[in-house]
Amino acid sequence: MAQEFFINSQELESKIRQLLPSQGGGGAGVDLSASTQIVPIVDLTEQAEGSNVRPDLQTALSHDTVTSFAVRNTTTTIINNTGYFRVFGNYASNGSNVCEFVLNDGSTDKSIIGFVGVATQDIQVPYDFIVFLGAGDSFKASSSSVNAQLGGCTRQIADISGNLTNP
Repeated sequence: MAQEFFINSQELESKIRQLLPSQGGGGAGVDLSASTQIVPIVDLTEQAEGSNVRPDLQTALSHDTVTSFAVRNTTTTIINNTGYFRVFGNYASNGSNVCEFVLNDGSTDKSIIGFVGVATQDIQVPYDFIVFLGAGDSFKASSSSVNAQLGGCTRQIADISGNLTNP
């Protein structure tokens, strides 16, 4: 036989109201209770269904979702929004030059990927990776010379909570 327990805690009730307003936590007079009986819950809302677009299709490129960049002989902030971003393109150099991608937390730069050219060769190197930017973070590209370029595109693939972004 199942037993029912009532929970009287202002702290828990406040947290429920804050985290779960759609579950009745927003209304006054809702008592919290616990039971020793297992009750299955099936959510039939559209939110529970998720998207009907396959995850690989949600990462497709479109005219409206990609942002192109070309960085030569300068440092440029490419992304300063929160979320998960795909960064892809090509490093090209015709000399001993340096290019790098940098994450910045608002005060400190951290080089995450670097390319170094060779003095006697023309070099082209493709790249394709994903970065995460939290609040206050930015993503930069840097080139040391007019003879070295980072060219490519970015595309936000998910928001800061990991929800995939449709093209």
